[in-house]
This record gives sequence, C-alpha cells and structure tokens, in this order.
Amino acid sequence: LKRAARLAPAPCRWNSGLPMNIGVLFVPQQEAWVVERMGKFHRILEPGLNFLIPLLDRIRYVQSLKEIVINVPEQSAVTLDNVTLQIDGVLYLRVMDPYKASYGVEDPEYAVTQLAQTTMRSELGKLSLDRVFRERESLNASIVDAINQASDCWGIRCLRYEIKDIHVPPRVKESMQMQVEAERRKRATVLESEGTRESAINVAEGQKQAQILASEAEKAEQINKAAGEANAMLVKARAKAEAIQLLAAALAQQHGNAAASLSVAEQYVNAFSKIAKDSNTVLLPANTGDVTNMVAQALGIYTTLTKPQAVKTQDEMPRTHENSQSPATEVLKAEQGSSS
Repeated sequence: LKRAARLAPAPCRWNSGLPMNIGVLFVPQQEAWVVERMGKFHRILEPGLNFLIPLLDRIRYVQSLKEIVINVPEQSAVTLDNVTLQIDGVLYLRVMDPYKASYGVEDPEYAVTQLAQTTMRSELGKLSLDRVFRERESLNASIVDAINQASDCWGIRCLRYEIKDIHVPPRVKESMQMQVEAERRKRATVLESEGTRESAINVAEGQKQAQILASEAEKAEQINKAAGEANAMLVKARAKAEAIQLLAAALAQQHGNAAASLSVAEQYVNAFSKIAKDSNTVLLPANTGDVTNMVAQALGIYTTLTKPQAVKTQDEMPRTHENSQSPATEVLKAEQGSSS
C-alpha cells in the first residue's frame, strides 16, 4: 500500500484534483495547468480564460505556484563527537518551473523530503554537539544550498529550512545541565570575587582619602597654631619692648634710681612673704630676720647691673648733690623704721 501510495499521480498531492476538459476552462491565479495532447506535452495554461479541444487535450498536472510548507519527519543523526540526536524540521519551497516539476521527478514532495533528511544528517556529522546549538543558522543555510543544487533539475527551489526540535539523550542532557550549572556557579564566583575586590578597593580609597584629609587638616591646624603663637610672641615682644622703653624713660628721669630701688625692695619682701604658701618645706638664709641686710643685698644687685649707665649719667650731670644724702639711703631708713 505504501508503495502504491508513493507511485500515485503526483499532482494529487498539491491540488484538490484534476479538472475535466469541457473546452472552456478558467485557470485560478497562482496555478499552472499542464496540458497533454494525445499523451504528449502540449502547453501550460496561464491564469484566466483558456480554450482546449475536448477528447484530444487532457489536463495532466496541476502545479501550485504558491510557497509550499513540508514537514520533515523526525530522524536520528550522529554528531562529530558521536552523540545521537533526534531532529526534525520544516521545509519551505516553491515550484519555479511547472514543466520540470511535472516531468523531472515522480514525487517532488517525497524527493525533497528525503533530500532534506540526508543533507541534514550529512551536515550534522560535520559538527560537534556544542556547535549544533550555536550554529543552527549556518546549518540551515547549508541544508538549503545542498537542496537547491539537487532540486534545480526538478524545477523546485528551496527557500529556507528551519530546525524545529533537537532531542538530546537523557544522559547527555543531564551532563549538559551539570555543565550549565557549573558555568553558572563559576560566573557567580567570579562576580562575587570582583565585587569583593571592588569593595576592598573602594574601602582602601576611602581610607586613603580620609588619611590625606586628616593630615591636611592637622597640617593646617599646626600652621594656624604656629602662626598664632608667632603672632602672640610678636605681640608680647612688642609689649615688653614698649614696657622696657617706658621703664628706661622713667629711670632716666629725676629720682628714677630711687624709685627702682624701692620697687626692688618691695618685690624682695613680697617674695619672702609668699615662700610658705606653695609648700610646707622652706629653705631660708641664716639672716632672715635682718631685713635691712636683705634689702641692701637686693639694692647691691640692682646697683651692680645699673652701674655702667649710672656712671655715664653722673659724668653728664653736674655734681650738685655730692654732699647730700642719697634718696636710696633715706628709703632704707624709712623701711627699717617701719619694720622695727
């Protein structure tokens, strides 16, 4: 039965049936009717109104000029790395020459289907399993080129071929799944390590910037502090210089030495009065009760320091008070009276 079905008239596959010759015929659009006169090819009827001679002319083939879709059955194919695949596809073709399609091959659909299957098995044998999934477009293009080279004499042109499904053996599928999971884990580990590295770099950059800013702040603080201390020292020095100038001016006036002697004696006495306030242990000289002697010592120190300028002043000033008693002696006597 299969052999009989395969040897049946080819036109019955792509059309609804053969029309009868009644003399006047109307050919539909996108169809080509092949007419035989007395068993020999006569002509191909174009779409529209056509006239034939009954009994002599016979419509032998009706070819559809539309694009035809053929489902390629599932088949087994072995890849380059010896993996058996179950693969099927869809074939798109069109009749370009109705004469060749009618007389060049007995069953165009069957011929093209078998050619597509054999070409697909041949092309899959050239590729490994991984390349089969990556190069499906190139595989489809190779199958189309191989079919067009063989079907040119049949008047049929293959427009495109598409692989529908690729079924992998269960064990190979499990291995591929494990490979995919391992690749995913690898990517996750790499991304995590890159994130950790970026985080460490960001933290280090932040610490570096913080240290730089802290050092700059400390530097600015030290500069400001040094500038402040320098300004304070300058102000103190200027104040001290002004004070010394005022003191020198005061000493240069009349009775200035007497006033300086009195100030030194007062400071000496005040210093002794504050000795016991800071500590319980006090070291005193042997002649602590002799205030006159202490004041005389202080005045002696002051006189020693101011002697060169005093000599210069006496040389310049007239000797009018040689026999008079000095103001410093009067101040000592006044201090002794008050102390006694």
